[in-house]
Amino acid sequence: MNESPRRDDAYDPQQPQQSHGAGGYPPRPPYDPYAHQPWTAQPHPAPVAAPAATAAPKPHNRRPVALIASVAVVSALVGGGTAALVGRATGSPSAGVTSTKVIGTSASGNTSVAAVAAAVSPSIVEISASSAAGEATGSGVVVTGSGEIVTNNHVVSGADSVKVTFSSGKTVTASVVGTDSGKDLALVKAEGVSGLPVASLGDSSRVSVGDQVVAIGSPEGLTGTVTSGIVSALDRDVTISTAQEQQRGGNGRWPFEFGGGRYNGDVGSSTTTYKAIQTDASLNPGNSGGALINMKGEIIGINSAMFSAGSSSTGDAGSVGLGFAIPVNTLKADLGTLRNGGSDS
Repeated sequence: MNESPRRDDAYDPQQPQQSHGAGGYPPRPPYDPYAHQPWTAQPHPAPVAAPAATAAPKPHNRRPVALIASVAVVSALVGGGTAALVGRATGSPSAGVTSTKVIGTSASGNTSVAAVAAAVSPSIVEISASSAAGEATGSGVVVTGSGEIVTNNHVVSGADSVKVTFSSGKTVTASVVGTDSGKDLALVKAEGVSGLPVASLGDSSRVSVGDQVVAIGSPEGLTGTVTSGIVSALDRDVTISTAQEQQRGGNGRWPFEFGGGRYNGDVGSSTTTYKAIQTDASLNPGNSGGALINMKGEIIGINSAMFSAGSSSTGDAGSVGLGFAIPVNTLKADLGTLRNGGSDS
């Protein structure tokens, strides 16, 4: 079998031929498997450098960025608004109002009737006053730990002896320090006591119609009775007697006039009129001198009169949700006078 001549030995008639001896072919070089390159092999081209990597074009995301920014701004506004609301809701009470702090207030600053009653009841007392005309029962509010107690003038006016019963059940003798028949206020001093729980006096100028309130007193001798309601009106004109013999009325019911009507007896010819807070919290005979309290546990009024649906002269029926209290700011302005014996001295 004839072999095809290798390309490197091929005859090219266009090239001058050299003589290589016998046969006309040059001798083959020795076969070197490592050096041999087939005829088809071509020099490998130099590797082409890869083009420099270029950053991929970023997608156009202006709208998403704007959206995120908007969300962040809204979140900041919502967060800031919430913080402001929380700041207002959890703000501390007015400075100096610490004696009957209500425990467990909510975020709004208010709390339950039960919490108010628990906090304030220890500073509310029952007052029993005796005179030649008989015995009457009212209530009072402790204003100093040493035993100063505020009540209505008509509770102790003309009394020969006064006794105070605390929420603990302890009863002590008290003396009348000062009276002011023009404002229907009086100050008595319990004897032999100290470290009493003291009521916090609020600010009646901040009271609004519709505010929830709690009343604590001793109606019909039932010490520590708690009722609740709202502020029904402000600045009601209530007229009472300034005469001792008529302030007591019948069966411990204090005569007063309101809106042209006469209740619980005749007030007589010597009268005084004061601006009162009207409330629908149930008040009954014996609540006089007790406390009207806001939902922060602050005294906003001293309960003084209640309307009865019974006979205008006897007042046999109970409360119908028409009661009146002397604003606490009137009391605060009068305390100095009462400590000095009162305006009636």
